[in-house]
Amino acid sequence: MISTSKITLRYGKRTLFEDVNIKFTAGNCYGLIGANGAGKSTFLKILSGDIDPSSGSVDITPGERLAVLKQNQFEFDEFPVLETVIMGHKRLYKIMKEKDVLYAKADFSEEDGHKASELESEFADLNGWNAEAEAAELLSGLGVREQFHHSLMKDLEGNDKVRVLLAQALFGNPDILLLDEPTNHLDIDSILWLQNFLANFNNTVIVVSHDRHFLDQVCTHVADIDFGKIQLYAGNYSFWYQSSQLALKQKTDQNKKIEDKRKELQDFIARFSANASKSRQATSRAKLLEKLTLEDIKPSSRKYPAIMFKSEREAGDQLLSVEGLTKKSEEGEFLFKDMTFTVNKNDKIAFLGKDTLAISAFFDIIMGEQKADKGSFKWGITTSQSYFPKDNAKFFNTDLNLVDWLRQYSKEKDETYIRGFLGRMLFSGEESLKSAKVLSGGEKVRCMLSKMMMSAANVLVFDDPTNHLDLESITALNNGLNDFKGTVLFYSHDFEFINTVANRIIEITPNGIIDKVMSYEEYVQNEKVKSQREKMYV
Repeated sequence: MISTSKITLRYGKRTLFEDVNIKFTAGNCYGLIGANGAGKSTFLKILSGDIDPSSGSVDITPGERLAVLKQNQFEFDEFPVLETVIMGHKRLYKIMKEKDVLYAKADFSEEDGHKASELESEFADLNGWNAEAEAAELLSGLGVREQFHHSLMKDLEGNDKVRVLLAQALFGNPDILLLDEPTNHLDIDSILWLQNFLANFNNTVIVVSHDRHFLDQVCTHVADIDFGKIQLYAGNYSFWYQSSQLALKQKTDQNKKIEDKRKELQDFIARFSANASKSRQATSRAKLLEKLTLEDIKPSSRKYPAIMFKSEREAGDQLLSVEGLTKKSEEGEFLFKDMTFTVNKNDKIAFLGKDTLAISAFFDIIMGEQKADKGSFKWGITTSQSYFPKDNAKFFNTDLNLVDWLRQYSKEKDETYIRGFLGRMLFSGEESLKSAKVLSGGEKVRCMLSKMMMSAANVLVFDDPTNHLDLESITALNNGLNDFKGTVLFYSHDFEFINTVANRIIEITPNGIIDKVMSYEEYVQNEKVKSQREKMYV
């Protein structure tokens, strides 16, 4: 168990947390949520001891081991991959090193023999003989191929380094596990593996993630950072979101009787409990939900952007045709080859693939940012396109304020008109006069979305738009694309986003494409597709 007592953290005049008292117990997975800047990652660092609070304390049950997902990809560059994973269990790793030193001594003494015996006994108690096998199993589950298990960390690609650091955190069955954005850089199979791992993990997990489906699959509770406090709720993210929206609706509806509100809450809980029947620990969770009262659910202070895409004109039947499109990387390897397909009216296509560089290259080509090595593509004459690239840095290398920045992309130059689009994305008042150069990652994304809304295009192309966004903005973008009447081509690593927006899936593999008209959930679960994917990645 890990708990806090009166944790307060101040930065100058700003108070991030004040008198936070919270207890995280074994057998539960807590999703730590909050708006951008609320302090989610900071709170995890307080729990891990990386940051000292202004006042208060963190208490861990004596003898329990805490593991943290490391964020520094270069910290272990000089170590072999398997050894890096085992380093996640500090005591076990220390014993292994001490043993190596002892057995390497030329003048091995009787005293050394006694010490070695003690170390061997503790090594066995910590399941040391199975350490390498467990580390290898974790790595394989997370998609790190066996051929890299004995490589040095510095020789791995960035995505594989992240997977090794995640395996390091999971290694050795820690009593308390702190995970900050664990699904970043993971492909479909690795995310599903991690979901199953955490669903069967019997100790304490505290996780920060912007992946709503992942939170729904693994969380038994939500820990909501709001108003400088942290409030615990039984249930997963969807339950928290829907209940907080219900509470907000009820708060603004002053004329509604208390009994009517109470009945509305009870009906909502009953519906949700039934829908969650297959979720982890569903029975105990349902009992907790049944005990909720009207006072237990509080409206959130969060603000949701207003994301609405409207086309200036409707596209005709000819949208996009792709014929034999081929592109190699700078190293001469195929990113994709002989891609051939046609985009149909009302398509909302999610592009998937283990190599996201291939997807980015494809989007750049059809948007005129790169040239293909071979093949062709053709847009219909009635189409107009707007593009959200993965790397947006070039758009913000300017001293312009946000009003003047957005004015560059608008036919209508009136400031009130421009401010309207910025206001929908939560840039109001002085916020709209910030320099484009000083924006955070999330703020840049919201500006790019304002630019796209202003374009009134009938085809929208997105390369990982949910990256850098908070849950509120992801939800707003998700809803905006669901309501959009035009065509969408996109890549995202957010399961819920893909599953609720896409009606067609195209996966780019080294040996061609898989093209299916179905939802993402159907695609992931379809046995024929699984078999086809295995063959395409050989």
